[in-house]
Amino acid sequence: MTNIISSNVGYPRIGENREWKRALEKFWKQEISETALLEETTQLRLNNLQKQQDLGVELIPVGDASLYDHVLDTSIMFGIIPERFKYDGGEVDLDTYFSIARGTNDAVASEMTKWFNTNYHYIVPELRHAKPTLTSNRPLAFYQEAKDKIGIDGKPVILGPITFLKLSKGYEEKDFPTLLQQFLPLYIQVLKELQAAGASWVQIDEPIFGTNLSEEVITAAKNVYEQFSKEAPKLKLILQTYFGEVVNYEAVKSFPVKAIGLDFVHGNALELIKQQGFPEDKVLAAGIINGRNVWLSDLESKLDLLETIRTHIKSETIIAQPSCSLLHVPVTIKPEGNLDPVIKDGLAFADEKISEIVTLAKGLKSGKQQIRQELAANKQKRIQFTQASGRTNDVVRRKIDNLTPTDTARTSPFAQRIKKQAEQLQLPLLPTTTIGSLPQSAVVRQTRTKWRKGEITANQYEQFIKDQINKWIKIQEEIGLDVLVHGEFERTDMVEYFGEKLNGFGVTQYGWVQSYGSRCVKPPLITGDVSYKEAITVKESIYAQSLTDKPVKGMLTGPVTILNWSFVHDDVPRQTVQNQIAFALRQEVEALEENGIKIIQVDEPALREGLPLDKNRWQEYLDDAVYAFRLTTASVQDQTQIHTHMCYSEFQEIFATIDGLDADVISIETSRSHGEIISTFEENTYEKEIGLGVYDIHSPRIPSQAEIKQNINRALQSISPTLFWINPDCGLKTRNEVETIGALKSMVEAAHEIRKAQFANLKQ
Repeated sequence: MTNIISSNVGYPRIGENREWKRALEKFWKQEISETALLEETTQLRLNNLQKQQDLGVELIPVGDASLYDHVLDTSIMFGIIPERFKYDGGEVDLDTYFSIARGTNDAVASEMTKWFNTNYHYIVPELRHAKPTLTSNRPLAFYQEAKDKIGIDGKPVILGPITFLKLSKGYEEKDFPTLLQQFLPLYIQVLKELQAAGASWVQIDEPIFGTNLSEEVITAAKNVYEQFSKEAPKLKLILQTYFGEVVNYEAVKSFPVKAIGLDFVHGNALELIKQQGFPEDKVLAAGIINGRNVWLSDLESKLDLLETIRTHIKSETIIAQPSCSLLHVPVTIKPEGNLDPVIKDGLAFADEKISEIVTLAKGLKSGKQQIRQELAANKQKRIQFTQASGRTNDVVRRKIDNLTPTDTARTSPFAQRIKKQAEQLQLPLLPTTTIGSLPQSAVVRQTRTKWRKGEITANQYEQFIKDQINKWIKIQEEIGLDVLVHGEFERTDMVEYFGEKLNGFGVTQYGWVQSYGSRCVKPPLITGDVSYKEAITVKESIYAQSLTDKPVKGMLTGPVTILNWSFVHDDVPRQTVQNQIAFALRQEVEALEENGIKIIQVDEPALREGLPLDKNRWQEYLDDAVYAFRLTTASVQDQTQIHTHMCYSEFQEIFATIDGLDADVISIETSRSHGEIISTFEENTYEKEIGLGVYDIHSPRIPSQAEIKQNINRALQSISPTLFWINPDCGLKTRNEVETIGALKSMVEAAHEIRKAQFANLKQ
């Protein structure tokens, strides 16, 4: 008889009402003490553990919670503190912890980038001059806390050494084995102390095994896990992978661990087991519930999958669990009162996914008859959702099917277009602009809430938005920016806002998910075929342009980002949905152009994050992304300038794709990479116009003019001043007015000084 264990891989940190976010932001504003922050977050953490136990989970993760980011937590645990933060050894205080993440007046924050192919951002560890040391045993502290305070014998979660080092920067690949040996005794100490404290199962997260690792890395990794097994033999280690199938499965399955966690949702784990087997002496932790999407699972199908898995393995135990941490989905559907009941019944957030796991474990253990009522209710809800009216749009499907190559091609090549654009726009050398959003103050958010609650009229709200646009057009003109933006004060979020305006989407009230730090987003739900309903951004763009003689950019979120940052139902291929979004946005682009908007920015910050972990699958994804972007933008006239913005992440790897978008101007988030991306332009020829972010907007610090000049001059060593734009590295929504104005003034003053010098050079 197979032993079945229900487990969770990780739980959302934010709380049902974003208590964690609010506590953090109060602390940063000095409205509560450090003691109060720790008390509030501790109670939330314990409540989350208790909830999982009450829902019936047998293996409950502990140590997966964080005050900011789990990768940063690992850096802190091992004393990986960049020199500029002046760390003297010992336990790391909270001020240093948050300074690394957010920066200070004297030290820039560490780089932040995407956690594999998700919209979660982690703080990149900096290993240059690193001298690893164990500052505290964080997993042990959380294990003991759960055990002592609420009687839960939890499953400590640790970010594995291979993933931690591969996600770090500041070393050469040849130094990887040496660095790994420096961290090995520290990891062993953590594990031995957990063993001594009585821990049974320990989850070591190694999602990096879903990528294309070299044989040398795999060999080094196997040696590490052999040492773990030797030094802490009583611990039942789970080597946890997720986000795709294990590329080096044949090697990884031989690692001396008690269990291996495989993702049966993304990738082809079942085929790997069928073809290459699964070790008889290991436990399979089967990730069968999608931890990255929010739709109700087909429980009967999932139970059949578990039965199939059981027939192909010989181990005595199977762990049933989500495919990855539930960090990537909202907490619970319970408070969602405004959703169509049919849509709501088709959803499963974190708590509901845990219930699905517990139900499946019970069914696998005791048979379908024991969960027949749950299966029947699940089937009825899915049928009602599938048959819901308005989910299909045959007109849109026919239009997408009938697209031709000319629908994705600009009329003229860039060299011809840019001359017409230059003549029309009359911009100076090194033009200055921002990425799009401007500060969303508490007043902006409160006024939007009042309007939605009916406390103010639609006309009053519209006038408020106009007043904000008017105010910030004047501020931008006073600062001296060359290309302005309307500020996006009417938008809650760059994806959610479009979800509210397009057919085929639904929007939740409380479906918050952590993006980075205390920043949470509410991904919309794509419930059916997507189509254009009405103008989305035209009214605000026209109004802003009427207030100034300078060009104002129309601001749209691109199809790839809308898709990647939404919860997409899986009964229509993602490529089809992406093209439907692109076709709808194309109509908005045309409407902006018809109304005199000369520059239109279609942002794609999520383009790279959607890449499969396995590089062998990249090209198809990138081809689809280029097609969708060009479908959105290709119908405009030569004189209309198309911009796009992307977040930094190993730009060199997708250089050809960025060029293939055929945007006239791209801007790239670069400041946290400390200019490393510029080397890409030293090695490749890029003939279109580009803006590399010259300061970091994720930090509250105001950069000096000298610092910005240094960043600009570094870029101009590789990029012609006739092609270079000067801008922040991302939108300014999360910054306050003082920070925004101060930083933009520094940026414009630095640009003016360099412009004079460059203009003199060009005249010579």
